Amino acid sequence: MTPPPSGPVCVGASTAALGAAVTTAGYPSFSSYVRARGPVLLRTARSLTANPCDAEDLLQTALTKTFVAWERIEDHRALDGYVRRALLNTRTSQWRKRKVDEFACEELPEPAGLPEPDPAEQQVLHDAMWRAVMKLPDRQRAMVVLRYYEDLSEAQTAEVLGVSIGTVKSAVSRALGKLREDPELTPVR
Repeated sequence: MTPPPSGPVCVGASTAALGAAVTTAGYPSFSSYVRARGPVLLRTARSLTANPCDAEDLLQTALTKTFVAWERIEDHRALDGYVRRALLNTRTSQWRKRKVDEFACEELPEPAGLPEPDPAEQQVLHDAMWRAVMKLPDRQRAMVVLRYYEDLSEAQTAEVLGVSIGTVKSAVSRALGKLREDPELTPVR
């Protein structure tokens, strides 16, 4: 039977223990940093993701990266910038690794839109509307044309015609009433 080795069985284990001792020495400082700046960093993470749970995971990942690099960070006054950069880089990596599934299917998923109106019917409606507008008194017709064909506001129409805004409102209201009663436009209602 061979005697047990006198040194450590696993060299990696002793190295890990030594690394843990070195890392543990910096832990209270890291812990106090996380307690002090955690809420601010969480708000930053939430601005990068839509889901609050994803933001917490993102912050946890960034803080893990910061903890691993804690001993290498020379200027601890710039920790917020370091963590924010880790947040951004982690989020960018997640976004790039995002898997987009595409599935082939026989039917298009888009719903069939409404059929296009017949251009001839549109022209008939346009002509009927114009004939009805031409039956209006001159002043009402001018106001309707400026308001609805030229798309001017009530104030602009009043300014162009040199009348008050109230006059425009009342005249347009009466004109629209007459258009609603026009027998040629009855099928449109």
